[in-house]
Amino acid sequence: MDIQSIKQRFGIIGHSPRLDQAIDVARQVAPTDITVLITGESGTGKEAFPKIIHHLSARKHGPYIAVNCGAIPEGTIDSELFGHEKGSFTGAHDARKGYFEVVNGGSIFLDEVAELPLLTQVRLLRILETGEFIKVGASKVMKTDVRVVAATNMDLQQAVASGKFREDLYYRLNTVPIKVPALRERKEDIIMLFKKFSADFAEKYRMPPLQLTHEAEQLLIDHRWSGNVRQLKNLAEQLSVIEKERHITAGAITKYLPSEPYNPLPVLFNNRQGEVSGLNEREILYKLLFEMKRDITDMKKIIMQMLEDGQVSRSFQEEHAHLIEKLSKDRDVPQVYQEEPAGISREVHDDDLVESYEEAPHEYVEESLSIQEKEKDLIEKALQKHAGRRKKAARELGISERTLYRKIKEYKI
Repeated sequence: MDIQSIKQRFGIIGHSPRLDQAIDVARQVAPTDITVLITGESGTGKEAFPKIIHHLSARKHGPYIAVNCGAIPEGTIDSELFGHEKGSFTGAHDARKGYFEVVNGGSIFLDEVAELPLLTQVRLLRILETGEFIKVGASKVMKTDVRVVAATNMDLQQAVASGKFREDLYYRLNTVPIKVPALRERKEDIIMLFKKFSADFAEKYRMPPLQLTHEAEQLLIDHRWSGNVRQLKNLAEQLSVIEKERHITAGAITKYLPSEPYNPLPVLFNNRQGEVSGLNEREILYKLLFEMKRDITDMKKIIMQMLEDGQVSRSFQEEHAHLIEKLSKDRDVPQVYQEEPAGISREVHDDDLVESYEEAPHEYVEESLSIQEKEKDLIEKALQKHAGRRKKAARELGISERTLYRKIKEYKI
């Protein structure tokens, strides 16, 4: 089956070379039993590729199941995937088959595979290597013949480096990688996709389809589309339902787009907890300045100790006498490391860290630079915004619902 026939069968729209390349790799790997890892940003349409691989394989008459690993609570995910015996845990009133047993002879799609707990990753690795697994609460080893296709929108190499994802499992899943391009990487498809969505919604809501001006088309092409195809589809539906005028201008589209096309918060990785936290640029600069100040003070102490112990030559002391004198004056000044309040500016010079403070005419509010506090604050705001709906709050924060639930318990929100 050629690429165009695959697009028609699975409802894939676009002529981008990058999209065609991804479909071609899926077509070539489908007849084999090789494990495939599909990567790409959220909303790019990764879920279509496991279907292509399954239906073009020898397993096409066997079962196919898609599992969202991020939507299953951590305490029950082993039972969902591998099954359990009666009485193996509280509430296990009957034995249950897991997905890997049910889908024997077919294919399983593990979406958001990076959300799997480490213990579950060990079980998955064993299935990939030997085809064996053990139900929760059982002692008997079972066999299964399943083709695994996994997908993630996370950087698995970074997750491996941080200890969140097993390195051996990463290489076992990544036998054949397929990269689904972001919408901004296939600009030639944007207008085609919008017209298709517009026509679909016009038929659904029984109204005339939308028509774009040239300026409106250019605006769509130039937009960054952080939500990718899903965001474009949502925009088409909003315009179809809300706008009374069917002739859509750039001004009409602007009302439905974010004020800043692409302005994600800078991201720091918290190695202690393995979670991603957002800080704004001002906070990051403050932290870097304070760390530099601390390092310079430590260097001063080391140099003065070397002078006292006689580890510095007399010629060096004579050549840099003015600097040594300055260090001697500064050594007894207490150093306080704390965040700067709003309204106070700090000037740092190369030769002498001169601090200049200017009182603000208004009352300042002290800010916390704690990553955990910022993360807790963002979670509380997201929950307030969505009236306590965890699913919507998790989507707003860009994390899984299970991760959000864990954070709520951790911060006692």
